[in-house]
Amino acid sequence: MAEFTTLIGGLSFAECPRWHDERLYLSDFYTNRVIAVTVDGRSETVAHVPEQPAGTGFLPDGRMLIASRRDRKILRREKDGSLVEHADLVHLAPSKLNDMVVDFEGRAWVGNFGFDFLHGETVRPTVIICVQPDGTAMVVADDLYFPNGMVVTPDRRTLIVAESFANRLTAFDIVSGSLIKRRVWASFGVRPTTIDPAEALEKLEVAPDGICLDAQGAVWLADASHQRLIRVAEGGLILEERKTGIGVFACMLGGEDGRTLFVCATPDFRESVASKDHHSSILMTRVAVPHAGLP
Repeated sequence: MAEFTTLIGGLSFAECPRWHDERLYLSDFYTNRVIAVTVDGRSETVAHVPEQPAGTGFLPDGRMLIASRRDRKILRREKDGSLVEHADLVHLAPSKLNDMVVDFEGRAWVGNFGFDFLHGETVRPTVIICVQPDGTAMVVADDLYFPNGMVVTPDRRTLIVAESFANRLTAFDIVSGSLIKRRVWASFGVRPTTIDPAEALEKLEVAPDGICLDAQGAVWLADASHQRLIRVAEGGLILEERKTGIGVFACMLGGEDGRTLFVCATPDFRESVASKDHHSSILMTRVAVPHAGLP
């Protein structure tokens, strides 16, 4: 098993890590906080999001965007720390907002659950929404099965998205505010056809959750079903595996040289458990190839 150290513990359910301005930003779902942590473990709450924060990102001027899960809004953190509504996606997103990536031009690419698997809803596909820097929004892709972590390549041309219930990473070309030329970037098996979420999870070879990109063009992903991180090349070849012995749901490359892999780890992601136990943490391990792209 790979060697991991703990950056910070005592969290409810850590998700959506981002390395920015020498700190790791993360959403702690069940305490409704966005937290920034230095590499020596000093933490600061930078935003309270009453309807639960999910994906975050940064506009070119440094202001933060935050996906507010339950009310399906994108919030913007102003320079003075106040939160304002950036976009209302309630009529575009059929369910809770999930992860997102903010690209080099300030566009936010936003996913959503598509179905409430924690409360027994059946598996169904959903959409990706593009939010322009001025807050206007539109659906730009559909028929995705639980779009989760996303990355933008350094050349600004490609969006890669993890489909957690489809055994795959999917790529699109970015053209202004549109996504074209959809293709499978990495496949780990066939997409389960069952509409029962528990059965679908059991059939997944890989359940890609949060992802990040490295300078050799490989994707690190948190495999939410198998307590491991894997580094994947385009096409699906697994280049490296790091087993954790605990559930992992997102990862981010960062640190001074971009070679620290930060990992969101939680023994039980169910809200009824995690909101009380606060056993979630950020783990760290070292890798050979540094970060690239966004986030």
